[in-house]
Amino acid sequence: MEPVRVTREQIDYYNRPGPRYTSYPTVPVWSTSFDERAYREALAAVAARPADPLSVYVHLPFCAERCAYCGCNATATKHDHVVDTYLDRVERELSIVAPLLGERRRVVQLHWGGGTPNFLNEAQARRLMGLLDAAFAIDREGEIALEMDPRIGSAEQAAFYRTLGFNRVSLGVQDINPQVQAAIGRIQPFEQTAALFAACRAEGFSSVNLDLVYGLPYQTEERFGHTLDAAIALRPDRLACFSYAHLPQARPNQKRVDASGLPTPYTKFALFQQAVQRFTAAGYDWIGMDHFALADDELSVAAREKRLHRNFMGYTTRPAPQLLGLGMSAIGDLGGCFVQTEAHLGRYEQALAAGQLPIVRGHRLSEDDRRRRAAITHLMCNLELPLSTALDAGDEAMVESIERVIAHADEGLVEVAGERIVVTDLGRYFLRNLCMELDAYLKHTADRPLFSKTI
Repeated sequence: MEPVRVTREQIDYYNRPGPRYTSYPTVPVWSTSFDERAYREALAAVAARPADPLSVYVHLPFCAERCAYCGCNATATKHDHVVDTYLDRVERELSIVAPLLGERRRVVQLHWGGGTPNFLNEAQARRLMGLLDAAFAIDREGEIALEMDPRIGSAEQAAFYRTLGFNRVSLGVQDINPQVQAAIGRIQPFEQTAALFAACRAEGFSSVNLDLVYGLPYQTEERFGHTLDAAIALRPDRLACFSYAHLPQARPNQKRVDASGLPTPYTKFALFQQAVQRFTAAGYDWIGMDHFALADDELSVAAREKRLHRNFMGYTTRPAPQLLGLGMSAIGDLGGCFVQTEAHLGRYEQALAAGQLPIVRGHRLSEDDRRRRAAITHLMCNLELPLSTALDAGDEAMVESIERVIAHADEGLVEVAGERIVVTDLGRYFLRNLCMELDAYLKHTADRPLFSKTI
């Protein structure tokens, strides 16, 4: 893909706080008055649709140490008994939730995220998978995925997770430059990544993927170019290239990051544009906002055929209308509602020890929410928006939102082609900004330090 021409004025104008739109409405809009009773009602709505397949996300928050850059809900520990206690609580959560969904519902997508899922020892991982197998009918031909940290991974571990039924794995890389790694508190020689990658390939994982992060301290185009080349040389099936969100006021561990070393917005834009150019030149398709996949990967095929889907776990080819989240801070999207569990480990465990579901917030979608969510998802996945989205809505506010998207044609971000608004190559770099025009809640949250900058 040819580099786009962008001015500093455009970067300055569009570089503003905004959601990543893994959900709509976004989490800050959700209400703490959405309680256990409301969650049970949502589960009952799912139970009334027994043919709907499920996606299940399990949050495993534990790490040996907390990285300075990390934006995940993670807990550092050295003790197995802390994990064992947590699994006791997840078992309790499952024992309450699973029966409310109906007997052994079919699961077509299972994801272990964290934290560091491969921090669990074999007995703990086997126990957790056993609990899930007992509660659900997991489709072993579906997407059974986990995230792995190469610093603690091994060939033996890769073989073990294959025996549990995992068929997809994502390895956290971030950046291979020693100075960048030191600045983010994550020393990871590339040899570790390459060794675990080779082991996963040898064990027959159907998809072995890498996660990179741009916008980290001391990244330059030259240094990040080496990271990109090293990643391409491994030939992963998919790559994610995430924007670093520096929010130390919300994530105290990020106060350890030397903010003076962060790249300027202009450099950060150049870093991602470099990633787009190198990955596409190497045979990868640019998927949605920040993912890349080999041209023959099913994700690329789905993108070309406009049947891509997106949820809290990322882009996917599998339409599972109900997403169940398990574990602390996990998010569910089911029964027409969003729901999140308690993000504090102690309070999560205390609630379940008392026999309560640890719900901390949620949101029941209105008809307007559904329309806007569908429009945002269409933009994020298909890079276009049918004009009928506005006409079918039949309300002036939605029409005005669509008109605001169209107005970005003056800057070259979109084009109107027949009955569609199409995102241009330049517009892809500002996809979050385009989605923000469709957000009816943003004016109520924009002045709070909730979101990272869009560049």
